[in-house]
Amino acid sequence: MNKMLKKIYYSKWFPRLFFKKYDGGPDSGVTGYMLIEWKILFSIGLLHFKEGSREAYHTHAFNAITWWIKGSVTEELVSGRPKDFAPSFKPKITKRSCFHKVIAKVSSWAFTIRGPWKDKWYEFRNNKTQIAILTHGRKVLYTTKIYNV
Repeated sequence: MNKMLKKIYYSKWFPRLFFKKYDGGPDSGVTGYMLIEWKILFSIGLLHFKEGSREAYHTHAFNAITWWIKGSVTEELVSGRPKDFAPSFKPKITKRSCFHKVIAKVSSWAFTIRGPWKDKWYEFRNNKTQIAILTHGRKVLYTTKIYNV
């Protein structure tokens, strides 16, 4: 695909249909089987969480509603108590401001509906001593050191 078409295809303005991607980057252990991803409006997909987790706590570019279909996970929050999730008709609500990481106890599956994307979100790196500001394509805009940790 030439550079110009690739830029359009991966832009937030272009709706992408029926594709597979790393969800949260290749280190996250999550594969997204997206039915649609139209970042300016919404996204719908199935997520497969490999057992375990990446080390980075993160926020999201979007708010999300997620139903766990199979497996069992724990959500660890930067501030707060861990929460366990298993298959249920009750959805998990994730606000874009939630700093968390999800640890799959076993291989797990979820169905997710996501709202519009913001252009920036955050990730703790280097054992919570550095925060990265990310944008589309998981590009790092900049990092900053955190003091008093």
